[in-house]
Amino acid sequence: MKKVRIVSRIIIGLVFIFSGTVKAIDPLGFAYKFHDYFQAFNMGFLNSLSLILAIFFCTAEFIAGFAILTGIRLREGLLGVLILLAIFTPLTFILALTNPVSDCGCFGDAIHLTNWQTFGKNIILLFLFIALYTGRKQIKTLFSKTKEWLAISITALIFILFSLANLRYLPIIDFLPYKTGVKIADKMVVPAGTPVDKYKTTFVYEKNGIKKVFDLSNYPANDSGWKFIEQKSVLIKKGYKPPIHDFMILSPTGEDLTQQILSYGGYTVLMISKKLNEAGKRQMSEGFNLGKYCMANGISYYVLTSSGKDDIKNFENGLIFCSTDETTLKTMVRANPGYILLKDGIIIGKWSWANVPSENWFGNLLVANK
Repeated sequence: MKKVRIVSRIIIGLVFIFSGTVKAIDPLGFAYKFHDYFQAFNMGFLNSLSLILAIFFCTAEFIAGFAILTGIRLREGLLGVLILLAIFTPLTFILALTNPVSDCGCFGDAIHLTNWQTFGKNIILLFLFIALYTGRKQIKTLFSKTKEWLAISITALIFILFSLANLRYLPIIDFLPYKTGVKIADKMVVPAGTPVDKYKTTFVYEKNGIKKVFDLSNYPANDSGWKFIEQKSVLIKKGYKPPIHDFMILSPTGEDLTQQILSYGGYTVLMISKKLNEAGKRQMSEGFNLGKYCMANGISYYVLTSSGKDDIKNFENGLIFCSTDETTLKTMVRANPGYILLKDGIIIGKWSWANVPSENWFGNLLVANK
């Protein structure tokens, strides 16, 4: 029983520490997942709390795992794990049954699990928790109560600061497809011979007031007595989807500029603002000034946004504003605004508004490559 307790303690501790850490590396990505939950369950009024909840839950996961693994404030660690499992086990079961969100985000973008896999993981953790809880009195405390609380508090503070740093300066580890060094066009290719999506198509016809469902093998194509009502296609097996599958840049006139930008041999800066009105005025002004400098010095510069034409009109200033899908923009860079530097379609730089290089840096870049 002792060995079971030790194994349970190690597994639970490491899983919760890892889960909390990968979310803290990309807190905005975890906030987007909360946003997806709220939309799926018609709770959009809570969207403004997404980021706060993201940082709170990833901190709670990490501290609970830390307490379990080290034995520092074990009682509180067990309580934290119990509360988290009590919340997310039934939630993941509902998600597995209804599938309103395809990935629960339990390990951020580092590891993707299906909802059923996530539910299974939580069931295993629940059994391990029971084994650990029944033997909790056998685990001795290491320090005094005051020292343990001090250690937990310092750890939590450092962890929150770590989350906020990743939020401000972009994730320290990029789990997204648009990493530095990636040639975007290569990530959009579907290799020959890879499986494609498979659908089951059914047809509803009506005859003499009676509706009947047919499939492709038996629908009454040559029987004029049947009246066609509707066609339904249900995905039964997902095929291969390239890491980047929704990347498209449209000019103000609706022209597709994607290939033009990706094939350009010089430097291109993409200033990314998923919603122009949601970005800070100072940050946007600095980005626009950088854009004017780049364009005056031979660097292509595009502002990518999902904002509507009416909103774009409020920001027009001689720069090229292009339309891109909001989800794509969120995936490209976790900042508003954020910046991506391309050369030959390869990402060679990626920054948030907080650490984007100065105009002189871009000027020196041109000089160095002459």
